[in-house]
Amino acid sequence: MIKIGNLIGERYEILEKIGTGGMSDVYKARDQKLSRNVAVKVLKQEFAENENFVSKFRMEAQAAAGLMHPNIVNVYDVGEEGEDSYIVMELVEGITLKKYIEKKARLTYKEAVSIAIQVGLGIEAAHNNHIIHRDIKPQNIIISKDGKVKVTDFGIAKAATSNTITSNVMGSVHYTSPEQARGGYSDEKSDIYSLGVTLFEMLTGRVPFNGETTVAIAIKHIQEPMPSPREYVPEIPYSVEDIVLKCCEKSPDNRYASMHELVDDLKQSLLTPEEDFVVRNTTETMGGTRTVTEEEMAQIKSRSANYGYQEEYPEDGEQLRLVSDSRYEEEDSGRYEEEEGGYDPEEESYEDDSEYDYESKMERITTILAIVAGVVIVGIIIVLAIRILGNRQNAKPVTEPEPATPVISEEVMPSQTGSDTENADPAGASQEQSAGAEPGTEQPAQDLLTMPNVVGLNVDDARNTLFALGLNPLVEYVENATVETGAVISASVEAGYSVAKGSDVTLTVSAGSAAILLPNVVGLSADQAEGTLTQNGFQVTRLEAYSDVVEAGKVVSQTPEAGSKAAPDSIVTITISLGPEKTKIQVPNLVGLTEDAAKSTLTGVGLAVGEISYVFSGEIPNGVVCAQTQGTDQYLDTGSQVSFQVSKGPQQKTYRADLSIGAPTVEEAPDYISGTEVLLKLVGADGAVILETRTSTFPFTANYTGLTSASGTLTISYNVQIDGAISVDDLGNVIMSPGTTDTKTITRTINFVEE
Repeated sequence: MIKIGNLIGERYEILEKIGTGGMSDVYKARDQKLSRNVAVKVLKQEFAENENFVSKFRMEAQAAAGLMHPNIVNVYDVGEEGEDSYIVMELVEGITLKKYIEKKARLTYKEAVSIAIQVGLGIEAAHNNHIIHRDIKPQNIIISKDGKVKVTDFGIAKAATSNTITSNVMGSVHYTSPEQARGGYSDEKSDIYSLGVTLFEMLTGRVPFNGETTVAIAIKHIQEPMPSPREYVPEIPYSVEDIVLKCCEKSPDNRYASMHELVDDLKQSLLTPEEDFVVRNTTETMGGTRTVTEEEMAQIKSRSANYGYQEEYPEDGEQLRLVSDSRYEEEDSGRYEEEEGGYDPEEESYEDDSEYDYESKMERITTILAIVAGVVIVGIIIVLAIRILGNRQNAKPVTEPEPATPVISEEVMPSQTGSDTENADPAGASQEQSAGAEPGTEQPAQDLLTMPNVVGLNVDDARNTLFALGLNPLVEYVENATVETGAVISASVEAGYSVAKGSDVTLTVSAGSAAILLPNVVGLSADQAEGTLTQNGFQVTRLEAYSDVVEAGKVVSQTPEAGSKAAPDSIVTITISLGPEKTKIQVPNLVGLTEDAAKSTLTGVGLAVGEISYVFSGEIPNGVVCAQTQGTDQYLDTGSQVSFQVSKGPQQKTYRADLSIGAPTVEEAPDYISGTEVLLKLVGADGAVILETRTSTFPFTANYTGLTSASGTLTISYNVQIDGAISVDDLGNVIMSPGTTDTKTITRTINFVEE
């Protein structure tokens, strides 16, 4: 069991637990070898005991380790510690997109589109490496504290969906594509659908389909038309609405052909949001809503007995399945039991009389033919290269300096991709040969790999191949008019030879006939460096790393190094200094946040909420933080308290009333008789009753303070006795009628004095 303070893999010191999920616990750890903080995701016991799942988990994580992109949470390492299986990933401090949406209710279209663009760029990089996420949802998207958007769990989603994983199924089914819900084959367009649903939720604050069970939601994805986000938020631009609806077409053929096309439209929507530039196929055969057949309905329900929505990828066909929660009926035998057949790992056969059998066989045949064709093509390229160059080893490998270890990484560094899993030797050579040793030579046992053949590949494909194996590819460009620009001419280690994991392998790459000399940008500011390289015809990728020597914001190193040559439009990686590493937490800026948001911000970065006081402020609205005790230039230990003040809004003026009320005058009340009792009532301009009493003594005095209005109205009410009338009747008798009482009122305006 992993505990705080443990050292796992002989390098990762567990510091604290920072999260938990359906299949793993996440810890913050310190990589002792590279002196950086990382996230260690440890599989929960029920999954760690499943050998088949752990095997797939390791395999998929290793594939994901080859991904290098600023919008992807990088995978560094995979290993085991006792009975615990773990994966080491880039530590991204921030919140998930799901929590961000919940916090803001819904996002503006500009913010939602900007986030979708970053997510799309990350997914595009994965698709270019033939990796499909299969579980795109806001819970798997992280927004870091510096505003970067990163997609996590690449490769892990496939391992999870290949086994019985019932946790958080309600969270995933809301974003699943119709083909996944039907149990069909999923590809890049399934990720496009899920991103469309995620964009829908960002714009509206809700998912398009909901229901009491996962089956009910899955059927809605198949059968019901996708609602327009403008039904819930009318101010969403038309182009953004069209993008969402095109992403979420029922038919994959009607969606965007690639993530690249989707990102282009998203960018255009920020420039011309109301233009009608989104091209949608509205043909009835391709775009119409598909009704679930009775057979499909029965299949979905029978495979979801406990409403556990899963996907399964049988090894011989990778068809998606909706399966029940009780797939392992015979765990000891390791056999999959399903209604239509079973999969036995030892027999390597998937028993299924359905049409997927035929599709699986055709896929295998197609794959074999593709591999054969690829081998022939690579062979031809090698022969041509040897004939043209005479000897492909004549190119002298130039070792590039290894970049400083990135803290906020936009590219997975070579040392981060190593794993405990040994790689198969495609050439049949022993993995215990030393680096550079010829195949078959006996050498002392080491952690060795077999060098693959990368000659003829595009430099990016070659780099990704070596990264995935745990090697460190370095690139040297040379002018060559006969080899295609960007193609690998040679490698410092020949194919089939053994090489130690983590070793440098220099790739000599053709720069065509127009190679450009790389300028020296080390020591320049980040913007100056990027401008210089861009003007010279290069693309720029930025990394960041702590440095005790180089001033923050300036370039620590560049790859390839200055003085070497590279092809036009090739990528130059510059590492920007973050200054000396700070072990303490920088105090965040709380001013302008609501009280609840300020509390969340402090706890989110590891600080505690201190004393909260409430003050009047004429500039800061009520309920908003107007001051804090520690400034943003201070760094505190974890758990330190930060106190702040919250505005009560502008302070109201108050007034006092020093009353000396005289008796009614003859002008005011000619019929008033001195000594008559009167009712005095003083009401402020704001409606507040200040005084209400009876008196017959004048002047009447009283003092009042803290009044909220500047004046008031005084009413003086008194009674007047009216004598009865005297009359004589016909007989000469005198008749006296009774007297009456009449109430009279006079008013006075009284002005108060400001306190």
